[in-house]
Amino acid sequence: MKGGSVRVARRVFAIAGIYGLIVLLPLYFAEPLLAARAPVNHPEYFYGFIGAASVFQLVYLTIARDPVRFRPLMPLAVLAKLNFFVSVVILVALGRTNIWAMALVSVDLLLGLAFAFVWLRLAAEPGIDRGDFPAR
Repeated sequence: MKGGSVRVARRVFAIAGIYGLIVLLPLYFAEPLLAARAPVNHPEYFYGFIGAASVFQLVYLTIARDPVRFRPLMPLAVLAKLNFFVSVVILVALGRTNIWAMALVSVDLLLGLAFAFVWLRLAAEPGIDRGDFPAR
């Protein structure tokens, strides 16, 4: 049933986008609190990360509006989520961050897996174009 897969995709990407904005946007105001524990030596990286990651949350919300049309972006969304998770796994293995960071980024792993699930589920739907972006 095409409607069910699209509905699930909409919900997954909408939840991810809203969650991401809720987590990221307060960081714009958190530098003084964070600096008390570990100074932000390169604020351009700190604020650049927050800005780029926040914009990608808008990409998730865009996909949520029309998952069939924006299905070709879903593998990139999977990579974005898995990239953060894998990076933290490596940092923990190298002893550069603590194990609690793994708990925090497990949400990104779950969202990345959910993105992959809805991408594959939409591909299995009859009548859904699995090609590139539609020509205008």
